[in-house]
Amino acid sequence: MKPVHLAFLGCGFITRVHSRHLRTMRGDVVCSYASRDAARAAEYQRSLGGVGHYGSYEEALADPAVDAAVVAVPTRYHLELALQALEMGKHVLVEKPAFPLLDDYQAVIEARDRAGRAVIIGENDHYKPLCVVLRRLLAEGAIGELVFGHFVTIMKKPKTADDWRNDEEMAGGDAFFEEGIHWLHLAGSLGPSIRTIHGYRPPPSEHGPLEGDARRKSMLVSFQYDNGAAGALYYSREIPSLFRGLRLSKLFGREGVITFESNGGFVVVRGRGLPRFILPGFRDIRGYRAMYRDFVGAIRDGHTPQMSLERAQVDQRLMDAVYASAESTESVSS
Repeated sequence: MKPVHLAFLGCGFITRVHSRHLRTMRGDVVCSYASRDAARAAEYQRSLGGVGHYGSYEEALADPAVDAAVVAVPTRYHLELALQALEMGKHVLVEKPAFPLLDDYQAVIEARDRAGRAVIIGENDHYKPLCVVLRRLLAEGAIGELVFGHFVTIMKKPKTADDWRNDEEMAGGDAFFEEGIHWLHLAGSLGPSIRTIHGYRPPPSEHGPLEGDARRKSMLVSFQYDNGAAGALYYSREIPSLFRGLRLSKLFGREGVITFESNGGFVVVRGRGLPRFILPGFRDIRGYRAMYRDFVGAIRDGHTPQMSLERAQVDQRLMDAVYASAESTESVSS
């Protein structure tokens, strides 16, 4: 089979991240780059080993050699470009967070079904080895019945003043919406489904924005699974962490505890049998290659990708509930 030709719409940081992971998949994919700045697109083609470049997104979508578009621009523009790509007969990968509004997903679902093309949401965390291992351990009953889930992702990591993510309209929301959605998906993708959820947002710093980062940067989320287990997610980009990024999370069961490094470095299981130390895997630690293998497979054989629009809608509903409850709590306290 000839490689799938991907056109990246947008030449920013995340396009470089995706492209680096795709270097080992050259037999399955080739990449081109589109930007409103033709010189920038040409530089991305040169430095990342692409096969072409375009001076506009429209030019890339009009190229019959392009099989699929990767929407890698600020969230504000995702819906417009996803719909344009489907109208031009392209398969689509939309970076996450995919869309600001739940109704946007339905619009793309309808366009996808009309076009008969594959659409995948770029939730790489769904595919990373850590999540695969945790899902397997819970399914095997390694710690018996799940009682608590404790998820921690904290780090003092402000955005620079000129970063577009400081603009909540451009990014679709604040820091938790833009990045915390990955961790919300992790918590909700391990087997049991999240049934009820509530968000609590601490007030902003009394000392003003941190190093130019104007976004709200912390959120505590509590939830209950459909099997009765309870959980909490601690998200912050203003709290220092050990070694500038080491975070420990835990799953508590009636027969043991799973402790894992939140980024996927290691997993320790104390439950049935002897304690186990597991290295989930560093080769694709962030799950990008597995995600693209799923996307390419969906293009070639027509299967529904794991991170479908419908699956991403589940995360969006949870996110909407988090913000609605957080705003309600803020209103009461004020």
